[in-house]
Amino acid sequence: MPAVTPSPQVLEGRYVRLSPQVESDLPELYEAIAHPAVFAGGYGGGPAGLPEDYPAFVEFAHRYYAPRNRVFAVRLVTGELVGTTTLGDFDEAKEWAHIGWTAYSPTVWGGPVNVEAKLLLLEHAFAHGFGRVKLQADALNDRSRAAILKLGATFEGIRRRDQKRADGSWRDAAIFSITIDDWPAVRAGLLARLP
Repeated sequence: MPAVTPSPQVLEGRYVRLSPQVESDLPELYEAIAHPAVFAGGYGGGPAGLPEDYPAFVEFAHRYYAPRNRVFAVRLVTGELVGTTTLGDFDEAKEWAHIGWTAYSPTVWGGPVNVEAKLLLLEHAFAHGFGRVKLQADALNDRSRAAILKLGATFEGIRRRDQKRADGSWRDAAIFSITIDDWPAVRAGLLARLP
């Protein structure tokens, strides 16, 4: 099956609902993720990228969430918006996609939210013919790197001087992937982590 960029749609699980992110989500998203702890690990370019107030966050959101990607608002099934994640950087010819630009409220760290969100996004990517999904983190972000490994991704290496952080320094990126060949075992592992 050739890879086809998915159209925007809602992805639903038992714990989370991923819906295409829209402008009206931004006030709730600001409340959920505009915290020093979220940006400390490299999100949004690192600590210096944390917007100082809501108008600055709106400007940040308009720059950071690329329209060519599928950006999702992550809500608990109760309706509370707890974060954002993206499936993007689609290369249909190479059958590559990228899951990233993910941030959650610290109140849901360590629970089922990230596990199920990644399960839904990976299912979505592989169902649309993509054979390799990249995940990455700032090489200095041990928490995110450990979380990506715990998903079942394979560490591929460090891409040096990958992009500028908000403070002007250069970030090295830790690159991981999950391929269609890995998917049955990764999927089973993710399902086993959901209570």
